Amino acid sequence: MVLAACSPKPKDKKAELADLQKQQAELADKIAKLQSEVGGPDSVKITDVGVIELSPRQFTNFVQIQGKIDAQDNVTAYPQAQGTITGIYVKPGQHVSRGQRLVQLDNSVLKQQIAQAEAQLSLVTTVYQRQKNIWDQKIGTEVQFLQAKTNMESAQKQVSALRQQADMYTIKSPISGTIDQMDLKLGQVAAPGQTGIRIVNADNLKVKADVPESYGGRVNTGDMVRVIFPDLRDSIKARVSFAAKVIDPTSRSFAIEVKLPTNKSLRPNMTAILKIVDYQNPKAIVVPVNAIQKSEAGDYVFVADNGTARKVNVKSGATSNGQTEVTSGLSAGQQVITAGATELEDGDKVKVAQ
Repeated sequence: MVLAACSPKPKDKKAELADLQKQQAELADKIAKLQSEVGGPDSVKITDVGVIELSPRQFTNFVQIQGKIDAQDNVTAYPQAQGTITGIYVKPGQHVSRGQRLVQLDNSVLKQQIAQAEAQLSLVTTVYQRQKNIWDQKIGTEVQFLQAKTNMESAQKQVSALRQQADMYTIKSPISGTIDQMDLKLGQVAAPGQTGIRIVNADNLKVKADVPESYGGRVNTGDMVRVIFPDLRDSIKARVSFAAKVIDPTSRSFAIEVKLPTNKSLRPNMTAILKIVDYQNPKAIVVPVNAIQKSEAGDYVFVADNGTARKVNVKSGATSNGQTEVTSGLSAGQQVITAGATELEDGDKVKVAQ
């Protein structure tokens, strides 16, 4: 009797069936809801993409290097003899002309020698004139006439030599320009190659730069170049006026120069960026760099073809400003997928975003 009382009561099979059917209905509802959200087994996934339609366009590739502005005429005027400064006739920032006297050194001793030489020249010139008059009258000897002439010419050369020597004590401007630097004082002793005045012609500027050897076949005299001045936020278009033929053995580079138009904002030693045109194609097929994908087989892109993504193998050329020239594989009129292409497979359905 005790065992009979403790044994479990048989479960109602109808109730169990009803419970399972309820659970089945709830699972069916959940499955249907999820299928409506992610698509059923027979649904087709459609990816929204962005495209560009190809058309021939101008493509330009640049070689970019950094240089600096230099003055075509940037010289330092030195004295040709040592002496004490007795006169300063210019100041920094002043415009000077070629040949203008800038500084005078003491040449008083030479001035006295010149005065003596000029007095001697005056004497021998008078003797020569009298001897010539006598000789013209067929009086006297030819030797006396020639001696007087020689003495006069010798005195003339001596005066000329002394004057040239005196000029060595004057610092003159070798070019027309502006006094850029001068640290001279009255009474200071100036010496050749040590004390000078820097003169710059800011109206005749150029950009100098060193181009790596690897660009030797791509940069030449006459190439178009865009010169950018970062400090001025300005740029100009010019041409390479000079490209050296010899590679520097130390830096493995070669020098180039670009002449600049007159611009009061430009200063020597200012930084300049040179973007030299080394390749142009007026009818290039160009795509954004991010549209090109890479694989072991090479580069490829996806094109949208009647709602389907098609994988197209391409050959890439030069890249400039985020754009790459495609030399083969694409043609005008095709729609290249530029957005949403990274998760596509060949044959996927796509929808072009408007």
